[in-house]
Amino acid sequence: MSSKDAAASPLGNNKVLVAAIAFCGAVTVACVASLVAVSVNATNGSGTSAAGAFSSKDATIVVNTGDMLYATGKPPAGENPCSGKKPELENYDCVIGAIADVKPQAGGNVTKGYKGGMEVDHVPVTTPYWQNKMCPVNVHWHLGTEHYSAGEYDEFGAGPVNNNYGLGDRRLAETEARKGYQCRHYNIDENKFNTPYVWKHCVGMRIGETYEVHWPHSAAGMCGTPNQYQTPFYDGVFCVDGVLTDTAAQIGVQAQIF
Repeated sequence: MSSKDAAASPLGNNKVLVAAIAFCGAVTVACVASLVAVSVNATNGSGTSAAGAFSSKDATIVVNTGDMLYATGKPPAGENPCSGKKPELENYDCVIGAIADVKPQAGGNVTKGYKGGMEVDHVPVTTPYWQNKMCPVNVHWHLGTEHYSAGEYDEFGAGPVNNNYGLGDRRLAETEARKGYQCRHYNIDENKFNTPYVWKHCVGMRIGETYEVHWPHSAAGMCGTPNQYQTPFYDGVFCVDGVLTDTAAQIGVQAQIF
């Protein structure tokens, strides 16, 4: 996701900022579990259920007329000090682990009033990330949400299905995406959910879909330098050697639902 199609998040703390924002024609590693509501104008919205199929006949195509700076920009010249810093970590079988080897992780259920029952030793970071010497090291998005909020974005949400858009892929996925939860505001009969839009920067995004945007933060990032933002994000998270001593307190992810 580019800051030109959707402005970079102004989030100033570690809370999971959740906004039910519908797309229309104009258009986490730390323990984060707080819910903040965001109001938006009429040109933004997000994805519940309504039957029907989209027809592009006589559709108005809305074109992003912004400049192509972020779409064509190149990395800083010279050697990238963060390149290859991603550690070699084995994939963890979460299904087996959830039964046999349960470990604490970021709260996934952000439903208002929800309280988890797991006793853990880790304490969430409750002050702004920058006050904990962390900076954002990457921006990426996922098709559907990874977090869950009953009645907002959950298993009963909906979005474009079997239309000209298709499901596409997740930016970080190497194979076909497993779609996450969807917002419950989608209505195929409303123009803001069915008017095509020509994306220049958020490649592969589709009107009416639900997306979760992530801003990984780390105290070991090259904060305040041209090499602060990295792909893959792990390179940015683990860039500076000798800094990380407590990952729960020094690494975090801000998230926002669109």
